[in-house]
Amino acid sequence: MAKINVRLGSRGDQFRARDLFREAAAGIDARPGRLFLTILGTVLGIASVVVTVGLAQTASGQIARQFDAVAVTQAMAEPGTTRSGWGPAQPVAAIPWDSDIRAGRIAGVEAAGLFASVSLQGEVITALPVNDPSQPMPASPPLFAASAGLLDAVRGYTTAGRFFDAGHDARADRVVVLGARAAERLGVSRVERQPSIFIGDRSYTVIGIIDGMQRRTDLIDGVIVPMGTARANFGLQAPEQVHMRIAVGAGPVIAEQVPIALLPNAPDNVRVQVPVLGSTMRDNIQADINVIFLALGAVALLVGGLGIANVTLLSVMERVGEIGLRRALGARRRDIGAQFMLESVAVGLLGGLIGAALGVAVVVVASAAQAWTPILDTVVVLASALGGGVIGLVAGVYPALKAASVEPITALRGGL
Repeated sequence: MAKINVRLGSRGDQFRARDLFREAAAGIDARPGRLFLTILGTVLGIASVVVTVGLAQTASGQIARQFDAVAVTQAMAEPGTTRSGWGPAQPVAAIPWDSDIRAGRIAGVEAAGLFASVSLQGEVITALPVNDPSQPMPASPPLFAASAGLLDAVRGYTTAGRFFDAGHDARADRVVVLGARAAERLGVSRVERQPSIFIGDRSYTVIGIIDGMQRRTDLIDGVIVPMGTARANFGLQAPEQVHMRIAVGAGPVIAEQVPIALLPNAPDNVRVQVPVLGSTMRDNIQADINVIFLALGAVALLVGGLGIANVTLLSVMERVGEIGLRRALGARRRDIGAQFMLESVAVGLLGGLIGAALGVAVVVVASAAQAWTPILDTVVVLASALGGGVIGLVAGVYPALKAASVEPITALRGGL
């Protein structure tokens, strides 16, 4: 039988790195059920961080996309105004009736349409030509005029029928298109049989119902007639605005060229609104979402770290006899402490790797379910995986110090 050297302080009694890793592995593998529960807490903590940060980045990307799709691709031109005295501001010039065609020729303009509000001059818009003096006068929906390209320019779509075309405009046809809420208010839900509404005592055929105007939401509540019809029947003097759907980044070019295209002799009389790249509102919303999700991730990490600390401390308490025996055989305090620190770090690192993989999978599946593009920072994923080891390191400090303080005589008495 080999002789065991128990002289303290000799080089033969010190743990080597190989011994340290072997003992740590044996300690981890000794209780598979507890190891599973300990890793589960870390897995959930790290996965929560990856999921929250990943979903925050993905949601921020969706917000940016929505801002880019609506705000960054919309522009509008209108006459400049002047104010005299206390009266309302008046336009200094009228923009041409073909302003939409002129604007559409500019590079970067994908769609353009004219818009104007039309005065009803005391007339009422109704679904039936019945005037009952005993009944109160119903409130009319607003009346608007538009060119054929407006629907595309403001990102609208038809829910029934069709939008009018250039032929309706040129002939001044007595046709209308209803916004979705105006159609509901007037009791028009289908247009196959060409229902009519009445503006005053004149009937107008409803050829379509529209919805989804992201740039001009007021159109949902209104009745829309062609520009030519508004000129012929309501005395419209000039368009009020030119709405344009533009390519991303084309704003500066549009702002410079549209005034010249509309009023070559007086471009200063045209005011153009173009999107500003890098919206402050968008950045603030993204920052708020990131803060919320990171706070949730920090709470999840705290829970995972406490789980590792509790289980490691419990392991120390259960292995007092083993610790005392190793101390009696010459193991130093730092050897015992290093063993338990290594066990804690290994458990945390294993949980971090599994949690990071699980978090990536959750982000991808959740994004696919919402038809979003998943956005994950590789640095965040790798840092989260390694973060499990860091959590294990921090969580194992106190249990390791507790284990290192065990004296052989205390172990023989069966307590800490």
